[in-house]
Amino acid sequence: MKSEIAGFALALCLSAAPSLAQDTVKIGYIDPLSGGGGSVGEGGLKIFNFLADEINAAGGVNGKKLELVPFDNKGNPQETLIQAQKAADQGIRMIIQGNGSSNGIALSDWVTKFDQRNPGKEILYLNYGAIDPVMTNDKCSYWHFRFDTSVDMRMAALTTFMLGQPNIKKVYLINQDYSFGQSVAAKARAMLSQKRPDIQIVGDELVPLLKVTDFSPYVAKIKASGADTVITGNWGQDLSLLLKAAADAGMQTNWYTYYASLVGGPTAVKQTGLANRVFVVGEGFANSAPEEAQKVETEFRAKVGMGLWYPKAVNEMRMIAKAINLAKADDAKSVAAQLEGMKVEAFDGDDAWMRKDDHQLFMNLYVGSFGPLDPGAKFDEEGTGWGWKTVGTVKAIDTVLPTTCKMDRP
Repeated sequence: MKSEIAGFALALCLSAAPSLAQDTVKIGYIDPLSGGGGSVGEGGLKIFNFLADEINAAGGVNGKKLELVPFDNKGNPQETLIQAQKAADQGIRMIIQGNGSSNGIALSDWVTKFDQRNPGKEILYLNYGAIDPVMTNDKCSYWHFRFDTSVDMRMAALTTFMLGQPNIKKVYLINQDYSFGQSVAAKARAMLSQKRPDIQIVGDELVPLLKVTDFSPYVAKIKASGADTVITGNWGQDLSLLLKAAADAGMQTNWYTYYASLVGGPTAVKQTGLANRVFVVGEGFANSAPEEAQKVETEFRAKVGMGLWYPKAVNEMRMIAKAINLAKADDAKSVAAQLEGMKVEAFDGDDAWMRKDDHQLFMNLYVGSFGPLDPGAKFDEEGTGWGWKTVGTVKAIDTVLPTTCKMDRP
């Protein structure tokens, strides 16, 4: 990654004066840093700080340093907007956010209206994880760029993999009760009906977001349904506690997830004892990554003490750095113009590109399973002795879906 960043970064002049405020590009990081989603938000902040440090060590962007400024939205949309205004008041013109599509939708709307009211002071919303499809469809915005794949893109990858799993007969859907979780359930129903009409949906449950402390009643329902497979978009404590309850109940099912690789997920999966029966869809896995990516993973783990959950964050920061350098400016308008249609080498070594029509990034997706490390595998997760391995690949070109976005450009 260092060689890639070096290609994007401009060398700092040896005679430059010590860094001042105007020599820093500040990026707001708005995510939960406390409460039920705090561990996920804190982990994401560590990843983005590490990547900013790597860029700065290679010369920075357009002669400046990157600085992440954290803001705690406590996991709710109202607080997200309060923190966005605080960032704006500090002169921050780029905001990173990723946890919670309800937060993301509110933020995108706020940024769009702010930019209309404040010409010359526009803000960019750089989205690494709010993946409700509506954000790059009917609610798309010129000032929003998504560096993650959407709910429907990920569900397409999961259900394509499930095509080759004839043992799946009965599926239970359990998801968080907000826009993202509702979308996961709807897409699962639609795509399974199309690809595997033989599968019976035996349950469809929505749970309060980050409110449930005991998932045993839900697990009892799943067991009673006779499901052999669970599909869930749950993240944070809602996934960890669900898996722990399943382990306590001795539930023997397959799990197809969006976020089992995040903090707490690997430990909870190990507790289930279901080796290679818990799956996740993502942008890549450390043990299957190319050599250059494994070097970055090794450096990150040595420095931070956790796995690099978000290859998508690497792709995002590479694109931000490239856009600032190409624009020779760091204002929102200049950076946005460069991001449209941009292509970079992704963390997995293949190309990733940003579609101009709706500001959706396209990259390869991988299905991984979690179990004891294969011979030669370097990376376990959370000290479990288990790790992720790639069991399915969907090329970026095969994730391209149409968009209904009708974007208003400045």
